[in-house]
Amino acid sequence: MYNTADEIGDIVEIAPPGLKGLAVADTLLGGVRGAEGFFHYRQHDAAELARSRTLQEVWTLQIDGVLPPDTPEVAPGPMRIIPPQVEVLIDRAAEVVSDPLAALRIALLALGDLEGRGPSLDRSPTELRDDSIRLAAAVPTILARHHRRRVGLEPISPDPELGHSADYVRMATGATPTDLAASAVERYLVATVDHGFNASTFTARVVASTGADMAGSLVAAIGALSGPLHGGAPSRCMEMIDEIGSPDRAAEWTRHHIDLGDKIMGFGHAVYRAQDPRGVVLREAAESMGGELVERAAQIEDAILGVLAEWKPDARIVTNVEYWASVVLELVGLPRAMFSPTFSVSRSIGWSAHVIEQVGVGKIVRPSARYVGPTPVVAQGRLS
Repeated sequence: MYNTADEIGDIVEIAPPGLKGLAVADTLLGGVRGAEGFFHYRQHDAAELARSRTLQEVWTLQIDGVLPPDTPEVAPGPMRIIPPQVEVLIDRAAEVVSDPLAALRIALLALGDLEGRGPSLDRSPTELRDDSIRLAAAVPTILARHHRRRVGLEPISPDPELGHSADYVRMATGATPTDLAASAVERYLVATVDHGFNASTFTARVVASTGADMAGSLVAAIGALSGPLHGGAPSRCMEMIDEIGSPDRAAEWTRHHIDLGDKIMGFGHAVYRAQDPRGVVLREAAESMGGELVERAAQIEDAILGVLAEWKPDARIVTNVEYWASVVLELVGLPRAMFSPTFSVSRSIGWSAHVIEQVGVGKIVRPSARYVGPTPVVAQGRLS
């Protein structure tokens, strides 16, 4: 199927660029069927889970393999509380580090080290599960504290009695969200817990395969997420909606930017050729809150899709998760600087589940590379 090359005497298959379409591991955690517009967590329709289940229930599913009430629900509330030493570190980082994901990496490494959450190779399954919940639970606290310090506001401590989504919004904005707003954020977070072997998830598994600690694996994943080709930027979708303004300008605006070769934010996906089910769920969440922005965003979406269909009639360009995520996060009052980091609140759950699964494999990920440079010079007698 692919070209072959010799490396250390072994025949090596040459994978397609970017490993596209190549299955590199087995997983029980879920999958994406892009042609059908469908993705699942374990054996459950993920979009339906986002509509009907809480984040804690889906967290339990991914970590323990079954949904409550068949197993005790993951309880992240107390684990959102971080030690004073890490709080001080975040506060100091806020003075010099503007990127929330950079601050998150710093704080997670410090938290893992401070609490002695050592290499996964040395952790029991129970300890590794505890590591995964502890570190993922701390993500919203770290992000919210860094943001508030960064803009000159006092940080807000976690409330273990609140749900994970509601407490994140409260810590970031200073106001407890309404039930409707909390539910909308909950749908967003559930819909983005996991999504196949994307770049950040694969990165987490590669690092985990070395026996590294949970924090190291999550930090590596965040590094991959920080790249604009992966993490994207929901805030740019809102900026686009603002720039377009009236829906009757959307078609002209889109044609102009296509002519310039610009990317139309919130549209197109590397996997989905049918609709992105996450975008459908989030449009429903936005519509549940209603208002002028939702109506305008829907009209702009229709106009953009119409122009994209004219531009590439043989391609199916769909609205991706970022477009309606931006509307939901705007409606609940999260600052736009927090839109992209919010993705890591949910995806850290998926990453940690993949780390646990990879550790169970017990084999380091060590692919080969095909050398394509000048012919190497072999020292005299080396091959005798």
